[in-house]
Amino acid sequence: MAASAAGFLLLLSASVVRGDNGWSVTFTKTEICAVEGVTVQMSCSYEYPSSFKDSIISVERKFWFTRMNENEYVDLKSNPQYDHRVEHQCWNRSCTLTITNVRKSDSGVYRFTFISTHPEGKFTGDPGVTLSVTDDSNLHVNKYYNWLDCSSRCPLPDQRSYIWYENGHELPHQTSYYLENVDSAHSYSCALRGHEAFPAPSVCVSDQTCNKVIYTDRSICAVKGSSVEVSCTYNSHSGSITSTYWFRQSPSQPQDLRTDVQFTGRVQVLEAATGGSTLRISDVTETDSGQYGFTFRAGGFEWGRSLSGPSLTVTVLQVQVITSTLQDSYTDAELRCLSSCSSAARLSYVWFKNGHEVPTEDGSYRGRVHPGDAIVCALKGRENFKSASVYAPDVPSVSVVPSGNILENSLVTLTCSSDANPAANYTWYRDSHPESVHEGPQLVFSSIQSSDSGHFYCVAENQLGRKRSESISVDVRCKAVMIINITRLTLVVLMLIPVFVLSLWMRQTTQRSRTTWCDLLSHKKQTT
Repeated sequence: MAASAAGFLLLLSASVVRGDNGWSVTFTKTEICAVEGVTVQMSCSYEYPSSFKDSIISVERKFWFTRMNENEYVDLKSNPQYDHRVEHQCWNRSCTLTITNVRKSDSGVYRFTFISTHPEGKFTGDPGVTLSVTDDSNLHVNKYYNWLDCSSRCPLPDQRSYIWYENGHELPHQTSYYLENVDSAHSYSCALRGHEAFPAPSVCVSDQTCNKVIYTDRSICAVKGSSVEVSCTYNSHSGSITSTYWFRQSPSQPQDLRTDVQFTGRVQVLEAATGGSTLRISDVTETDSGQYGFTFRAGGFEWGRSLSGPSLTVTVLQVQVITSTLQDSYTDAELRCLSSCSSAARLSYVWFKNGHEVPTEDGSYRGRVHPGDAIVCALKGRENFKSASVYAPDVPSVSVVPSGNILENSLVTLTCSSDANPAANYTWYRDSHPESVHEGPQLVFSSIQSSDSGHFYCVAENQLGRKRSESISVDVRCKAVMIINITRLTLVVLMLIPVFVLSLWMRQTTQRSRTTWCDLLSHKKQTT
């Protein structure tokens, strides 16, 4: 379908999945691109035999899905991510899925399934429809005799307004998809208002040279701590170039990054003899994210700074568990590598399991995760800057406070902890009871009773596995028994006190008697 005044181009294709004896699903489109906020439709038709062994076949249920839960397809209408944004309509064995206000998180593969009265029941279309949602409008400028138009390969919002740029300067009062009365010495670009960060590449009106700056990449993703390069080629129609510099686009006056204190010691500019320039930033941080631009001066001409340059996003990678099924000794899991980067960056991911690279087909990890396995992801070409590891819980440790004697009606806290990523959920059990007694890392008895005595253990579980702790004994002593024991001890002490006092008195008396007798003997000897 050719580009029109509506300003977009759709590439259509059909995919048919055929089964035995007339079962099939045909998708009208297998790939759809869309700008955030628009409404997207995908459709398919399905066929099935009218009967099986003299029994009429009928369809009991049909729906679209993107994921599975415990080996069952999840109807898109029951997915909270699409709440109030999806509509599913079917007629004459044709079905259409409509998604309004699409988001980048809606990107993925959409498949259709129908369940019938046939003994085998279910038939699913494959490979489905791949939806790519981006904030990049995918614009390009088309040249005609003395005018230009701005079009896109993706559906655009119904209510839209355009911005036109001449030599990097915004042209006022130009909001239509087309531009007339253009100058062959200049270059032109367009953007969708609200998506100014993703303009069309600048083009010369004629095949002759003109003033222009062409960026190699419009959307760049970098992992925190890595180095990144932003490149462009440029040309002057107005004479010899006298100066060039890179800047960060902001409401204030642009500043040469080589003199910006935020980039001190981290910026290098590499110039090519053929009119190329590369900005290299090392040890990037999240605060380096933003729009960057390049400008040059030639005589009295200066390339404009209102046309958005490349967008740099500095991210920290994170592994997300999409689906998982716990088995006896391992977990079947599907993992996705997440970043804050735009889908326009067209990222490729690499996966590592226990330090060894794991081959993947579409950027997601699918496979078994055993206890002790650690899985990380990285951007292709930036393998030294990996995400945090995800892994199943270690064997939990259990502690009890107070650690000494536990009396009735006292406050007692049992704590369970385990190293796990994603963070573990905790469940408490009592040896004599198969049912759980509490969920959470702490089991608290605000006023413990002797009937609470027993052996307790906890289970730590995340999407990748589960581990049980050793049992811990809780022995609650009755206060009455303790009082009796204290009373007995007190009586014993009280009974011993007189005996002790009598013993001291007799010892002192004996000592005094000995002293008197010795004095008498000594006196008698002196008299003699």
